[in-house]
Amino acid sequence: MKQDMKEQLLTKRPIELLFQLSVPAVIGMIVIGLYPLMDGIFAGKIIGQTAMTACGVAMPLTFLNSGISTLLGVGSASVLSRAIGKGDQKTVDKIMGNLVFWVIAFSITITVVGILLAPYFLDMVGATGEIKAYGIRYLRVIFIGSLFVNFTQSANMVMRGEGLMKKAMTIMGLGALLNIILDPILMTIMGKYAIEGAALATVTSQFIQAVVTLHYFTKKSKVVKINKIKSDLKIKKEMFGVGSSAMMMQLLFMIQQTMLYKMAFKYGGDPNGILMAASLRVYAFSFIPLWGMSQGLQPVVGTNFGAKQYDRVREAMKVFCIGGLVLASIFWIPSLLFSSQILSLFGVEANIIASGIGNFRLFYSVFILYSVMVMSITFFQSIGNGKKAGIIVMFRQLFLFVPVIIFMPMVFGISAVWFAQPLVDFIMIVVGIFMMTGEIKKMNTTI
Repeated sequence: MKQDMKEQLLTKRPIELLFQLSVPAVIGMIVIGLYPLMDGIFAGKIIGQTAMTACGVAMPLTFLNSGISTLLGVGSASVLSRAIGKGDQKTVDKIMGNLVFWVIAFSITITVVGILLAPYFLDMVGATGEIKAYGIRYLRVIFIGSLFVNFTQSANMVMRGEGLMKKAMTIMGLGALLNIILDPILMTIMGKYAIEGAALATVTSQFIQAVVTLHYFTKKSKVVKINKIKSDLKIKKEMFGVGSSAMMMQLLFMIQQTMLYKMAFKYGGDPNGILMAASLRVYAFSFIPLWGMSQGLQPVVGTNFGAKQYDRVREAMKVFCIGGLVLASIFWIPSLLFSSQILSLFGVEANIIASGIGNFRLFYSVFILYSVMVMSITFFQSIGNGKKAGIIVMFRQLFLFVPVIIFMPMVFGISAVWFAQPLVDFIMIVVGIFMMTGEIKKMNTTI
């Protein structure tokens, strides 16, 4: 079966591989994105735009959990796939015990730190008054679920490393569906504690996902099981080595979103903070299917690069970049055409939408090209050139973005808060295309 998959990657037309590998991953990523999106929509509709904004400004701090689950999950999946390839059952048997040990250790720390730091973090992003009060209440419940979310998401990545894309997607889908059902029910019946209801819906969904995942790894899985829960020195070293760059991306998202909120509140007050909360929900939900498509690209480029089939690498990049543009346009075109209707889904008041719709469209203007940036980052990761992938990510989310978002609003005011992100992204997309085409040309000379 493994040989058969390898043969398909080396011989099937790239467009067939795009549909075969990317569609389940895109659906899975959309399902994961429904969590924060539905929280925001229900909070805005049932409680009001202040609560929706509170959930939004709280979101960057929850990247602490995303970062840890990515570190442990990506690292463990990498160790697992190589161990399966070598037929090293001894390592396979230790992977989940090592993962669970580190999930518990990190989750306890994050729960305590998250609950204690919530007020200080919200001060840092510029939230005040009711938005801050709601944000603290929301975060303190969300962080109680750290153990469940970190175990589920990291173990889900291990499932994908085992090649079980559909099972991994089904478990994440179950959680998203539960969250969508529980959100309005708990928010309504909890009355003045509705914001805690929104968080409790998320935690309950994560708990049930964790139970289902635990059952799979203890009772159902034939290959990977949870045996003795303990840290393994060799696996730990490899897991942290591989997973740390993936975690860095999550932490950079945290910095990026924190700065956007801080500057929106600083230069445009609560109305711009509210608009930014809704805009980032739409932006984040639109973005993640592109990462889903890139998960399909990774094995295609990696396998053909390893087999020195550089023409197929070039063809695959062309097909996946075009596919990515089509996928991005499915979100980009409606968001520009129906901006006011989309923003009103989050309970944003009509006067804020009317005055801010131009800023939202400006913020979203370059989105259709993001697919090319995501594919270029994935291309470099797939050929083992993590350094160039890291350059694109670090410049996009830190070295260029932070100075631009700090200094440009000093000159241009609130409008610069909205055009800083697309400006930086456009520069990095152009740089990424040049880096990628240069690397592909270099391959052709080594045939």
